Amino acid sequence: MIQYFIGAAVTCTVFIPLAFFIIRRAVDKTRELEKRAMHSERLAFVGTLAGGLAHEIKNPLSTFSINLQLLMEEMQSRKGENGNKAYTRIQALQREVHRLEEILNDFLRYAKGQKLELENCNINEVVDDVVDFITPEIKQKKILILKSYDLHLPYCRIDVNLIKQAILNIVINAEQAMEQGGELMIRTSCNNKFIQIDITDTGSGIPKDSLEKIFQVYYSTKKTGTGLGLPTAKRIIEEHKGMVSVLSEEDKGSNFSIKLPIDLKIY
Repeated sequence: MIQYFIGAAVTCTVFIPLAFFIIRRAVDKTRELEKRAMHSERLAFVGTLAGGLAHEIKNPLSTFSINLQLLMEEMQSRKGENGNKAYTRIQALQREVHRLEEILNDFLRYAKGQKLELENCNINEVVDDVVDFITPEIKQKKILILKSYDLHLPYCRIDVNLIKQAILNIVINAEQAMEQGGELMIRTSCNNKFIQIDITDTGSGIPKDSLEKIFQVYYSTKKTGTGLGLPTAKRIIEEHKGMVSVLSEEDKGSNFSIKLPIDLKIY
C-alpha cells in the first residue's frame, strides 16, 4: 500500500507539470490564432478603406496631372524669363503629383488583400525576369549583378506576379543602398522544405537601431522612400507561408533572405 501511494505521488509529480505545460501551450496557441485572426480582420478593413480612399484621391490627382500637362504645353509656347520660371514650377508640381500617385499605389498594394493565384513555377526563371527588368537601370548606376542559381530547384507553387513584386521591392532597396555603385549578388538554393532566395548588396548597410524597424509600415531612412516597399514584400512572402529575414552591417552591405515553402497549400 505504501509503495502504491509513493508511486501515485511520483506520477502526480510528473503529470501535473506536464499537464500545466500542455495547457499553457494550448492557451498560447489559442492566443496566437486569435491575434492572427484580429490582424487579418484589421487588414481586410484597411483594404476596404483603401479602395474608397483610392477612388477619392485618384480622380483629383488625375485632374491635376492633366491640367498641369496643358499648362506646360502652354508655357512652352511663351518666351521670356517669366515663362521659363512658370514652366519650371509646373514641372515641379507635376513631379509631386506623380510622387503622390506612387505613394497611393504602394499603399494599395500593401493594404489590399489579394487572393493568391498559385501555379507551379521555376523560381530561377521568376528571379531572372526581375533581374532582366531592373538590369538597364542598375547598370546606369555602375552596379555589377552577380547571379548564382541552383539548377536543381524543385518547382514551387507561387503567385508569380506577387512574388516578382516582392523580389523587385527588395532589389530596389538594395539598389538605393549603393549610390556610389557596387555589387548586387542574387543566389537561389533549397533544402527539403524551403526554396531560398538571397539578395546581397555591398551598399551602406542598415544601422542597428533601424534593423528591427525596416519592415514597419511607413518607416524609411530614405528621403524619397514611401516606407511601403519592404513591408509589402514581407506581407506577400508571408501570404505564401514563407519568411524574410535580413542581416546587415553598416558600410559593408546587407543580405535579405527569402524562404518559400516547396509544398504550399492555401486553404
